[in-house]
Amino acid sequence: MTPPSLIPLLVCDDIAATHDFLVAAFGFDAGGVHRSGGARVVHGEVRTASGAIWLHAVTHEHELVSPQEQKMASGGLVVFVDGVDEHFCHTRAAGATIDSEPTDQDYGQREYGARDPEGHRFWFATRTSP
Repeated sequence: MTPPSLIPLLVCDDIAATHDFLVAAFGFDAGGVHRSGGARVVHGEVRTASGAIWLHAVTHEHELVSPQEQKMASGGLVVFVDGVDEHFCHTRAAGATIDSEPTDQDYGQREYGARDPEGHRFWFATRTSP
């Protein structure tokens, strides 16, 4: 099996809680969490139809911080889903922070914006034209 050529990495203060939220609210598949010998969570993973998203611990030695520690986001992930309106209703009911409701965009997709409890930005979209 060929490994993916790109794996997004999200930095988290609480990897286990973020993992569980991404599965429950956003519908990602659970990839599990990995613990060190001391039972501290050191890595997590969720999966989408197109690949994995890794969850990494905050590490000041590598200058990696959670969005919670910043005043502004430096980026986000766009995830294509079937039925963006239904996905939005599920996400909102699960308690995600909603940045924008589903809206048709001039660039050929219907999308909405949401954040996880760590503050990572996601846009979920369904294409409306080829």
